[in-house]
Amino acid sequence: MHYIEQGKEHSSILESGDIFFASTGTKRVAHPMGEARILVVEKEGSI
Repeated sequence: MHYIEQGKEHSSILESGDIFFASTGTKRVAHPMGEARILVVEKEGSI
């Protein structure tokens, strides 16, 4: 997962079962390495 938090770029490698929480306004994009199944849960009106 690549994301920008407080103006700085970060990346995190997530394993099966991991959870990534992005606070309101955090820009993020997933870059899967190989096949991936991703569930995204968004609050209504957050997009």
